[in-house]
Amino acid sequence: QVTCVEVVEAYVERIKEVNPLINAVVKDRFEEALQEAQQVDKLLSEGPGDDYLEEKFPLLGVPITVKEAFSLHGMPNTSGLVNRRNVIASSDATVVSRLKQAGAIPLGVTNCSELCMWYESSNRVYGRTNNPYDLQRIVGGSSGGEGGVLAAACSVIGVGSDIGGSIRMPAFFNGIFGHKPTTGVVPNDGQFPNAQGVRTSFLCTGPMCRYAEDLEPVLRVMAGPGVNKLKLDEKVSLEKIKFHCMDHDGGSVFVSPVDKEILQAQKKVVKHLEGKLGVQVRRVAIHKMKYSFQIWSAMMSSKESNGQEAQLFTDLLGDHGKPVWPLWELMKWLVGMSSHTLPAIVLGLMEKLMKFNLGGNAKLVSMGKSLQEEMEALLGTDGVLLYPSHPTLAPKHHSPICMPFNFAYTAIFNVLGLPVTQCPLGLSSEGLPLGIQLVAASYNDHLTLAVARYLEKAFGGWVVPGKV
Repeated sequence: QVTCVEVVEAYVERIKEVNPLINAVVKDRFEEALQEAQQVDKLLSEGPGDDYLEEKFPLLGVPITVKEAFSLHGMPNTSGLVNRRNVIASSDATVVSRLKQAGAIPLGVTNCSELCMWYESSNRVYGRTNNPYDLQRIVGGSSGGEGGVLAAACSVIGVGSDIGGSIRMPAFFNGIFGHKPTTGVVPNDGQFPNAQGVRTSFLCTGPMCRYAEDLEPVLRVMAGPGVNKLKLDEKVSLEKIKFHCMDHDGGSVFVSPVDKEILQAQKKVVKHLEGKLGVQVRRVAIHKMKYSFQIWSAMMSSKESNGQEAQLFTDLLGDHGKPVWPLWELMKWLVGMSSHTLPAIVLGLMEKLMKFNLGGNAKLVSMGKSLQEEMEALLGTDGVLLYPSHPTLAPKHHSPICMPFNFAYTAIFNVLGLPVTQCPLGLSSEGLPLGIQLVAASYNDHLTLAVARYLEKAFGGWVVPGKV
């Protein structure tokens, strides 16, 4: 009914309208996008047949945005690091290339946290991104620009990456869907920083979008041949899923208690599943989840099987130059002289402290391995766990520094390698998004995606910001 040019123009206008408020798109490619839209319209008018086009270009003419940490030809690729502010990508990351080949049209790149290692998207290159539901609140990180841009209806699909919750936290804080696939299915190449050593099995690239039904077709394109490892063609009977529910991590001293409204939303989901599907949702208490943050930290800094050390965050901050001295950077930051953000400096300091706890780390790594076995056994081929996406609703700007470990609610599933879908559940009394994580055993992404589609119908999914 509409041309591709009209679609792209509508999204370009929308970005121009709201981006001054949210600062999510940090560099656009509107002219190129409109040229690409014209080519799509030309292709459609020449008409090689809809079936042929749908098979060859499943995302033909769909406007997308890309996290700035991924290479998108001709766009900056700084990851918020001042040292890299002149770096322009000369090629496309694998997933970006696959999306383009499927016909998608990138509109630009979006903001992230410095080096993608913090859950507020703010840096010294592009500044801070604001939540479309409340500009005084964070969009999350590190794929925060994507969360904000999608929630504000400026894009259809977002490319995100996630090593501690960087797809799911922004999806939660911005009331959209985000999927962290099973580890090792979607390629991570072409992003900076990329994972090395043991972290290659924790980092996941995945789709973010406003509508649950968009997750699967985008995941298929992103995964390419890797999609064969997943069971996306299997029909899912929701009544046959074994649902498990856990309200909180068991009370970790490092993490905030779960907000009452998040718990209420989760209770409503349980009630709905039991009432409408006739299933029994089994309450579980997995003791080791209490140590989620400690397990994630230990596994992130553990050595490769060949003895290779994990890459140091302070080396990445220096970006091929000299490693950064976090204590010196903290002194500079206090007098406004550092080119790094406070969270990055604090992370550098914590990394130094972690090095002194080698015995404790080995114990935690082994606890992580046994938790993984426990989870896989619990979920099996037909189980889905309901678990909070984060203990609090979208926090105010800067406040994550006071509760730096709250990301443990998402991070634990990275080191366990499990597929997780973040699903929105309407808005809180303050008009902030609520949500839930849906977790399955490895390679059972089809289960969490099916439950997300069901919950979207039941609870309304994405809500337009400013509607309340």
